[in-house]
Amino acid sequence: MNPSEDTRNLVDKFKGMANEDIVAELDKSRIPLEIAIENLAHDFNIGTIVRNANAFNVSRVHIIGKRKYNRRGAMVTDKYLHIDHFATVEEFVADAKARGMEIVSVDNNRPESKPLAKTTLKPNSILVFGSESDGISQELLDASDKAFYIEQLGSTRSINVGCASAVAMYEAVRQLGLLPKDA
Repeated sequence: MNPSEDTRNLVDKFKGMANEDIVAELDKSRIPLEIAIENLAHDFNIGTIVRNANAFNVSRVHIIGKRKYNRRGAMVTDKYLHIDHFATVEEFVADAKARGMEIVSVDNNRPESKPLAKTTLKPNSILVFGSESDGISQELLDASDKAFYIEQLGSTRSINVGCASAVAMYEAVRQLGLLPKDA
C-alpha cells in the first residue's frame, strides 16, 4: 500500500504497512503494563479503553466475561494489540498469578481503594477496569493486590471509565519512567 493513500489513523512511520507488520514493530517496544476490562455495561467504553491501550503500547489487553464488544470506539486499534479473553474472573486471576502479575483495580467506589497519587505501580501491573454503573465485581476486587481511585475536584462521583483508563495508563507510564524523552 502506498503510504500517501493509507487513510488509517496511524502515525507516519506505520503508514503503508500491513497490520501484521505494525504489530511486529510495536512488539519491539511494548511496555510491560497490561490492561483488563471486566464486563463493561457500555460496549463503547471497551473500545475506548482498547484505543487508549494502543496509545500507550501496552503488552496485552484482557477481556473478562462477555467476549463481544463494539469495536467502533477502538478505531481499529484492536488490530495492533494482543487481546486475550477469559470467560471468568477465576481464569483471569489464575493466569495473572501464574505469570507473577500484580492485579491493580481502578475503582473509586470501594473503601479499600487508595488515591492514585499515593499508589505505586510496578512494571508487572495489570490495571483492571469495570463497568460504569457497578465498577469491578467483588470477586475480582478481592483477588486484586491493590486498588486505587483517581482523585477529582468536581461534583460528580466519577469520570467516564474510558477517560479513567487514559489517566491511569498515563500515570503508570510516568511512574515507570517510560514517557518519551522529549516529553
